[in-house]
Amino acid sequence: MNIPTFDDVLAAHERIAPYIHNTPVLTSSYLNQLSGAELFFKCENLQKVGAFKARGAINAVFGLDDDVAVKGVATHSSGNHAGALSYAAAQRGITATVVMPRTAPETKKAAVRSYGGKILECEPTQAARESMLEQVIADTGADMVHPYDDARVIAGQATCALELQRDIENLDAVVAPVGGGGLISGTCLTLTQLSPRTRVFAAEPEAADDAYRSLQAGEIVLRDGQHSVADGLNTNLKPRTWHFVSNFVEDILLVSESEILDAMYLTWQRMKIIIEPSSAVPLAAILKYREKFQGLRVGIIITGGNVELQACPGCPQLGNTL
Repeated sequence: MNIPTFDDVLAAHERIAPYIHNTPVLTSSYLNQLSGAELFFKCENLQKVGAFKARGAINAVFGLDDDVAVKGVATHSSGNHAGALSYAAAQRGITATVVMPRTAPETKKAAVRSYGGKILECEPTQAARESMLEQVIADTGADMVHPYDDARVIAGQATCALELQRDIENLDAVVAPVGGGGLISGTCLTLTQLSPRTRVFAAEPEAADDAYRSLQAGEIVLRDGQHSVADGLNTNLKPRTWHFVSNFVEDILLVSESEILDAMYLTWQRMKIIIEPSSAVPLAAILKYREKFQGLRVGIIITGGNVELQACPGCPQLGNTL
């Protein structure tokens, strides 16, 4: 099993720099007061394709040798990685084929198409996604770029924490959402090298709590079929990401569906930025477990902002408040 190193992170940051934004870190005095902590929001909702996933996808695509790249790339994804890989492939001038569950948000399917990616729809199960992807690779010879169980992807995602640490010093903790674990793995990889004193917390929906149950059991526990409104987190850990979660994550904090939506709408209203439900999970966790973060300097990675506004629960009621 290939585990990325910090040297891989530094190489990835140099490789992807021409194709990404060094996203801003925002603050909110209101949310600081509400949480009792000093919060620093790394805004990957303002990243290319509207999500941190651009980092890992670009690193993987531009790291391919020409004789491999000519056959294209393929993946399975519920949304943001699909758009990210399609964007990265378009920048290099190669093809991208994406297996997507039929239930994936239409806005994320539209993003894939806008970048020239080819979508193949499947049933919304991990087994269906992986089976169809295997067939695509067998038929085309495309290089598989897994959404998170890929050393190149983890190294790319790690550049997010690299920038956060360089912009904001002396962080006591960083909180990021966990689904498949690519981002939290990259966060651990960077911070163990640059700031070992900074504690890494993962935040996860109660309705998709396999990472939490895995940490409790000491081994990977698969999801039981539940689905969270935080659609980007409806995935399972893999051995590569489990390595980082089991060794370097201090705790996994669970939040309810209503707490996720409340944190999302609160961010919209107070920070005037659009974030998606998966991005709201860390703030929801900090507000729920205030005692863990009282008086601390806390980094939060806002993972993306790709939302179907008309389809969001409660959005019609927000019209007069935003």
